[in-house]
Amino acid sequence: MYWHWHWASSLKLSTDTYIFRFLLVSLNIDAILRETTIYRRRQKLNAMTDGLGLGDAYGATLNRIEGQGGEKARLGMAALMWISHSERPLKPDELCHALAVEIGSPNLNADNVPSIGTLLSCCQGLVVVDKKASTVRLIHFTLQEYLKARVELFGAAHATMAETCLSYLNSQEVKALSAGPPPDLRSAPFLEYSSVYWGAHAKRDLSNCAKILALKLFDDYNNQIPTKILLEAQKYYSPNIDSAKLHLFGGLHYASFFGIVEIVVGFLEAEGCDINREDCIGNTPLGWAAYNGHEDVVEILLGRGDISPDRLDMGGQTPLCCAARDGRGGLVEMLLWRDDIDPNKQDIYRQTPLYCATQNGHQGVVKMLLGRGDVDPNIPDEYGRTPLYCAALNGYEGVVRVLLGRDDINPNGSNNYSQTPLYYAA
Repeated sequence: MYWHWHWASSLKLSTDTYIFRFLLVSLNIDAILRETTIYRRRQKLNAMTDGLGLGDAYGATLNRIEGQGGEKARLGMAALMWISHSERPLKPDELCHALAVEIGSPNLNADNVPSIGTLLSCCQGLVVVDKKASTVRLIHFTLQEYLKARVELFGAAHATMAETCLSYLNSQEVKALSAGPPPDLRSAPFLEYSSVYWGAHAKRDLSNCAKILALKLFDDYNNQIPTKILLEAQKYYSPNIDSAKLHLFGGLHYASFFGIVEIVVGFLEAEGCDINREDCIGNTPLGWAAYNGHEDVVEILLGRGDISPDRLDMGGQTPLCCAARDGRGGLVEMLLWRDDIDPNKQDIYRQTPLYCATQNGHQGVVKMLLGRGDVDPNIPDEYGRTPLYCAALNGYEGVVRVLLGRDDINPNGSNNYSQTPLYYAA
């Protein structure tokens, strides 16, 4: 066994060393070929593999990308920015269309879309197409680390990406798409990414340009396809989408969904803002902020005197149930001690916030909820299952110990089929 492990470890080490050396050589192949004799090429090769690290090779390659000048340099650096900062791996056509967008332009120019071959050439070997996953990626994971450490390379990357996505969504070509039948994404390959992730980039860095473009998107009630795509990506809610009411998902819902504080504050300061308005699936801005764990936005919304913090969303849960289910202790604490919150309010499945927390083994949240003296630990759900039953069923020993440590717990409470917590623990 030792020999087998030692041989396998040696093989992995030699493989990793080979990959490392190959990367160094491939990134500097032009520099090697510029030497005029075999002797001088061998010297250059030895110097690279023995004296340089990947960081040096990456730096030299970036210099070559920028040295191309003009549009090639712009495309190469922009591609690296998108691949290293995107919220998920990009498909080749998504990346190519993203790089064709002119920020602020009302139109998409199909003739401005570069081919993937041109793009790879501009990146000087730092970007490859992963054919198995059908995505573009960096040549090595160490390049991702290198680029993230060099923040000066791309400037305000997330602001630029948010502006690009919003420009795409505000274009005449996207506006012409119907929100009824699913659009053919082959004609708009960057549409799904822009709709689902523009807010994630804007939350990281919101520029004035992105803010203006976002408000333009909110104001156009006829351009509902980005809203539909965003909501369909939320699997928990997507079956409940009413396409005829997509316009009800307004700017405050968008900003609360993504947690963009500056835009939330702007809407709340506007006259006539309905903070409790339900959107096309019955969610309020507070419901979306709680669903996605945006504590700063929840705190701002709760600061309004006209907020209704205990209403059920379309998923049938209160914000407190939602926060407890996901183990978001900060949100639970923020909601729990309000006078207008019922800590025992059940969702449509008759599950209390305590039940939701025990169901997922969030021991800290369970302790927090029980710390409020009026929380009843024995309220059953629609199947007669108590929080203790649920914790025992799922094997959360720590939660079971916390519950059994209380004097008011009923350890023998049975479900609708006369099964006790001990039954399932055994």
